[in-house]
Amino acid sequence: MPGCRRCKLGFLINPIAGMGGAVGLKGTDGVAALAERLGAAPVSKDRAERAFRRLLELSRGDIPAQLLTAGGPMGEGLLQELDVEHYVVHTPREKTTAEDTKRTCSVFASENVDLILFCGGDGTARDVASVSGDMPILGIPSGVKMHSGVFAVSPEAAADLAFGYIKGELRTRETEIADVDEEHYRKGELVVRLYGTARTPYLPALVQQRKQVYASSDEEHFKLEIAQFAREFMSDGSYYILGAGTTTAKIAELIGCEKTLLGVDVIRNGRTVLKDASESDLLELLGEIDGGVRIIVSPIGAQGFILGRGSQQISPRVLRIVGPEKLILIATPHKLRDLKYLLVDTGDVEIDRALAGRRQVVTGYRMAQLKEVRAASDVFKA
Repeated sequence: MPGCRRCKLGFLINPIAGMGGAVGLKGTDGVAALAERLGAAPVSKDRAERAFRRLLELSRGDIPAQLLTAGGPMGEGLLQELDVEHYVVHTPREKTTAEDTKRTCSVFASENVDLILFCGGDGTARDVASVSGDMPILGIPSGVKMHSGVFAVSPEAAADLAFGYIKGELRTRETEIADVDEEHYRKGELVVRLYGTARTPYLPALVQQRKQVYASSDEEHFKLEIAQFAREFMSDGSYYILGAGTTTAKIAELIGCEKTLLGVDVIRNGRTVLKDASESDLLELLGEIDGGVRIIVSPIGAQGFILGRGSQQISPRVLRIVGPEKLILIATPHKLRDLKYLLVDTGDVEIDRALAGRRQVVTGYRMAQLKEVRAASDVFKA
């Protein structure tokens, strides 16, 4: 456990992580070029910057560790901008690949770093874990898919965890590295595989749990009740943007519309207006219509995220136009019972805070519970 000497911190960014979310690709593994052609913008550097600004704040400008990183967009560029002293251990090719991540982490291993802090999603976590051995790893969340337990709940939480660990205040725990098959994922099939385990600095509020899928007759009963209630209030002529998941899929099924299980659809008056919509599709629709718009989303099981871990097409720009007050939350009582609070991590702290507070969550037919929603960036170490 660090804290008694100057630590070595390995840091890397996957520059393409998370780009597929807003354009509806549900990941960038193998399709980064397509994401770029569809107009996807990089997001991982901004999220890594949030983590490092918090880390600099915690350390009062002097991070108590020797930083090792990869060249260019994989870490060097950001650290130069922030004027943070660092050493480049690998120079990636112009178009970075998983091989650059693995080579960088191999050098981290040979240098015996105390912690690998990476910015990416489940695919990046797999690549890092495949060569990191028993070194602790910690993820700054930036992917489209984040089922693994190595991710902090926000970039700021990642900084809190990293700082606490290198100061010797936190221990690690064994957690799972999981990922979905993106080919199946893009077809609307959720196939999650466990790829191994890794040690990660741990503090319950700051590390996200591995996603949990609930399946029982009671669960299906409450999904049907929620759908029956939704069918009633969705007959008002408004446009309803439905996020991903089985609970929203049940609503569409009852209405008689086909739902993209792992995508975002728009329904109005019992008819699908947009299917598997991207952020740009939603923005175009919002610019054309004159009617009311509402958004329906359900939290991810065990993690509690309502936005920011899936349904990334419902972006801060979309949320600004629709308005935080037009967000409808739905969840079965079982799912809600296991969550202390709900989280939002859209990438825009201002929007996250506007969505925070005590909110009604529809849990059955004409039934709702009050639940606290927190901006993930405001969940810090006590």
